[in-house]
Amino acid sequence: PLGGAEAKRMGWSAPAGRGSEQLLHEINAHRLISALRQERLLPASVVKDELESRAAEREDAEGRPLRRQEKQTLKEQIYEEFLPRAFVRTQRIELWWDTRGGLIGINASSRKRAEDVLDLLRQTLGSLKVTPLATKLTPSRAMTEWLSDTSKRPAALTLGDQVELKATSGDESVLRGRQMDLDGEEIQTALETGRQATRLAFTIDESLSLVMQDDLALKSLRFADAILDEASQSDDDGDPLLRLETDFALMTQVLSSALEQLIDWLGGEATPAAPTL
Repeated sequence: PLGGAEAKRMGWSAPAGRGSEQLLHEINAHRLISALRQERLLPASVVKDELESRAAEREDAEGRPLRRQEKQTLKEQIYEEFLPRAFVRTQRIELWWDTRGGLIGINASSRKRAEDVLDLLRQTLGSLKVTPLATKLTPSRAMTEWLSDTSKRPAALTLGDQVELKATSGDESVLRGRQMDLDGEEIQTALETGRQATRLAFTIDESLSLVMQDDLALKSLRFADAILDEASQSDDDGDPLLRLETDFALMTQVLSSALEQLIDWLGGEATPAAPTL
């Protein structure tokens, strides 16, 4: 846990949460580990207001303006004094490692958070040779083709109701659509003007719904109701650890199959660049 004088800390935590000390679960060559990130929330405005108040008191008492270095020292003192009393924000970030497929997926809201977890894993292992997943066909080009030409749309792909289209030159406006028919006239007209899809919602093999971005990030993952029902009906004897591993096994089975299809639709993996050590 975060120490009283620390601003932030990141380390590994049991995926099953409190009551468990198991830091790694491995089922059928799939690994689940969980990073925990904690940081203290000390708004800069709070420090600024306190600094102005204390600086004014000292200037009145000493009859002179404080030098810049003196104010900086005072600011550091305020920060050290207030930090242990600040609220702590905790964020759990799960990492799925398909050791057989050579793929790592991180359940993070941003690329920066994902890189933080990879850095932690690299420090833990001593080295980690990884490269960002790249495909021969860019996601933007593929999504644009799936929208504009039904003959190029994979049979196991079903369009959702979200899309983002960007102009390729000149006009930098973005057309965003939600809860709309993506085969409708409005979308097709926009594509005819040269816009490219940079975000698209679709379902793979009626089992996994998601929103894919042009950087290959996958957002808003949702498993089909039939899969969720199968998970809820599995017998875990009320054991939370067994429940976690049962859900993880089912999730990775669906994810692995769906991502294998998705990478194939994108022309397969591109030749990777030199690995990051």
